[in-house]
Amino acid sequence: MSEPTGKYSITMPRDVAEAAKARSGPSGLSAYVAAAVARQIERDNLNEVISVAEAEHGPVTDEEIQALRDQLTRARREQTQRGASAA
Repeated sequence: MSEPTGKYSITMPRDVAEAAKARSGPSGLSAYVAAAVARQIERDNLNEVISVAEAEHGPVTDEEIQALRDQLTRARREQTQRGASAA
């Protein structure tokens, strides 16, 4: 069952609204905007978590970020290889 909804009036640049309408598809502009706002809230929440973690542990270094990216790339490659060998 879906969440209760409310009707709101928002103002945005016309070109942004037209682009959103063009991309919204059958779900409609309201669903498209709601999804975009929900993603922004997730990002805001994540930024808050990052700020708290960095305040406690210090910022993440570029080297740490690259090491994690490399680890993710290896994991994806291994997963793809396992999938190909299982087929």
